[in-house]
Amino acid sequence: VMGNSSEFQKAVKLVIDTVSFDKDSTVQVFEATIRVLGSLLSAHIIITDTKQPFGDMTIKDYDNELLHMAHDLAVRLLPAFENTKTGIPYPRVNLKKGVPPDSNNETCTAGAGSLLVEFGILSRLLGDSTFEWVARRAVKALWNLRSNNTGLLGNVVNIQTGQWVGKQSGLGAGSDSFYEYLLKSYILFGEKEDLEMFSDAYRNIQNHLRRGREACNEGEGDPPLYVNVNMFTGQLMNTWIDSLQAFFPGLQVLIGDVEDAICLHAFYYAIWKRYGALPERYNWQLQAPDVPFYPLRPELVESTYLLYQATKNPFYLHVGMDILQSLEKYTKAKCGYATLHHVVEKTKEDRMESFFLSETCKYLYLLFDEENPLHKSGNKYMFTTEGHIVSVDERFRNSLWQDILPGEEDSAEKIKPNELKAVNFSSNCNRVPDERRYLLPLKSNYMRQIDQMVGLI
Repeated sequence: VMGNSSEFQKAVKLVIDTVSFDKDSTVQVFEATIRVLGSLLSAHIIITDTKQPFGDMTIKDYDNELLHMAHDLAVRLLPAFENTKTGIPYPRVNLKKGVPPDSNNETCTAGAGSLLVEFGILSRLLGDSTFEWVARRAVKALWNLRSNNTGLLGNVVNIQTGQWVGKQSGLGAGSDSFYEYLLKSYILFGEKEDLEMFSDAYRNIQNHLRRGREACNEGEGDPPLYVNVNMFTGQLMNTWIDSLQAFFPGLQVLIGDVEDAICLHAFYYAIWKRYGALPERYNWQLQAPDVPFYPLRPELVESTYLLYQATKNPFYLHVGMDILQSLEKYTKAKCGYATLHHVVEKTKEDRMESFFLSETCKYLYLLFDEENPLHKSGNKYMFTTEGHIVSVDERFRNSLWQDILPGEEDSAEKIKPNELKAVNFSSNCNRVPDERRYLLPLKSNYMRQIDQMVGLI
């Protein structure tokens, strides 16, 4: 995105020349997919793009090496999908030996159900349905285990029995990217069933997880908040939210529910203002962190970026500047940026996660770079859950194996992009009116209410 082609080419060559997956190493299937497989596929798509919108990112004598590496890695991850009675994959796999003999039979919903974007892209680039098939089967298996009463899913499941071990339904850790990938799979592949599952899930989230007043910017009552509930009863399970939930306003922007996104984003931003970071868990009843570390997570920045793209309200540039200044002030270390061990004491850990570069920095950079080819080239792009760029491309909408994917006969039915409607019927993709672009996105009395709610005033 910075247009630095020499550095990009150097990095690609370094990967091609030095990286091998033929290692006696046990990895998390989810993390290996979103961090490693996703980056290989994204870089391959950028290299082979005939339009080259970011500058000349082609590689001399490139022979699809990154695609072959992605294929090799995915084949090594496939044993996770074997010998499971439900089709939901094991959480870990050894790249040389397959599933370890002492492997855990429990996995989280996000980990097992957020593989479809990367695996689907790989299948469609190779013309081999295997990878999309196993990822889609896992999504369907999880979907079929949702509660008959609430329509909600839990956060931890046994892959052999299909029994829910973790019955918490929320938008944070263990669940977050499952919902994100239902919508993003639809955007990328155009499969109608993905949108139907997302719409259903979104409706159930609104019915059972959302608390507070009905409208974001009018009426009486508490600010909207999404809580953690029991998947079977819808009863409140605890009074904390985690920092991963801050991705949800960005997802709401993609579905067109901008008003609700504005409100939820304001809540996370208020917590950020209080600490100069987002604690991993924040207890909204005690107005204090439950888990006080901050590993440089990107979710709030991502939602800020997407809200700015949707509204063009300069408020979100100020939010971005605030976040940037906090990162510089509290997390900068001699050789990079450090995880905050404690958001109140500002103590550091000797750790910088890869998502800090692939997401936190990238979304901040793009927030301020109005002229970036990503915004100006006329191409449509989507970000994976790890911030890798994928072009929304016709070739991903044509699958060659409609008959053999698991599920209903009509699963091949495609929806045109303009048929996508928000499920929260109040907004339905209406743009925020121009006259509101230079006002605060949220009325000042509601802003104050949120500041009070997190103990800022």
